[in-house]
Amino acid sequence: MAKTPVELHVVSDSTGETATRLVHALEAQFPDQEFEEIRHPRVETVDHLRLAVERAKGRPAVVVYTLVEPELREQMRTLCRSARLHYCDLLGHPIDAVARVSGQAAKMTPGARPPLDSGYFKRMAAIEFAVKYDDGMGSGLREADIVLVGVSRTSKTPLSMYLGYLGYKTANVPIVKGIDPPPELYQIDPLKIVGLTIEAGRLAEIRLQRVRRLGGNNRQYAKLVEIYDELEAAEAVHRRLGCPVIEISEPTRRSRPHEAEASRAALALADVVRDPRGCPVRLLRGLHAVLDGDPRGGLARRLPRQAPPGLPTARSERGGIGGGCPEDPLR
Repeated sequence: MAKTPVELHVVSDSTGETATRLVHALEAQFPDQEFEEIRHPRVETVDHLRLAVERAKGRPAVVVYTLVEPELREQMRTLCRSARLHYCDLLGHPIDAVARVSGQAAKMTPGARPPLDSGYFKRMAAIEFAVKYDDGMGSGLREADIVLVGVSRTSKTPLSMYLGYLGYKTANVPIVKGIDPPPELYQIDPLKIVGLTIEAGRLAEIRLQRVRRLGGNNRQYAKLVEIYDELEAAEAVHRRLGCPVIEISEPTRRSRPHEAEASRAALALADVVRDPRGCPVRLLRGLHAVLDGDPRGGLARRLPRQAPPGLPTARSERGGIGGGCPEDPLR
């Protein structure tokens, strides 16, 4: 018997994006529960609040709201209590707490956004970099903060965009059986490089979905025998590079193809850095440090570096592997 969906009513005096991000985080904690998100944006009057509460009343619902005006927040609390609805005020308590500590009154401006500072423009530049050097295009490996290396459909592109959003200039290099990676890959600082891999069966599933979606008939692309060969070739490249390798195989029932894999890889990096504003080399140095005792159960592994014939082992420009930390892109 199917479970009754829980309705999450997102009420906001602006677009509701702030509350929606929290709602998505909440949903991830209940993977076996169905949810229905219902947005109530641009709520500006008590009548608007009443309409939202009436729609949720008597339903298996939770009201999540971001309202700046104290009067509207108080009215929403009263209405939800009267309707016996569970509710969550996302802005009220944080605003009050910061006002008490800082001694300054909040602007109380719905939809207020942070100013466009240098960090914003650096993030935009990093995203443009990820687009420009996606899938082995161009020769930007030396300029990159992070280089992702893996076979097709291992979430290199979405993870590059995510890291770009955090301000890291990220390039990615595809590993194709029978085609050597660019020599430049073996000449850059190895602390920049992260390998991506995936369980063969999961990769076959993703590729088959892609073939069907595009209406193609290239079944070799999704054939397990071919995939095993590709993954072996990728492991050989990762071993030559001596880079950490992140396993991204974790399908979820509700995720679109690649969404879960990209999220898992991003979490592996985020768990190491602890601070998305930390510099990339420090992030990867930390990743190297935890591989021997990975608390996340085998998310990543370290392969010993083996320089291919005729190519030098990558060294830091500051003398020795991993010397120095480049400027933090968000500072």
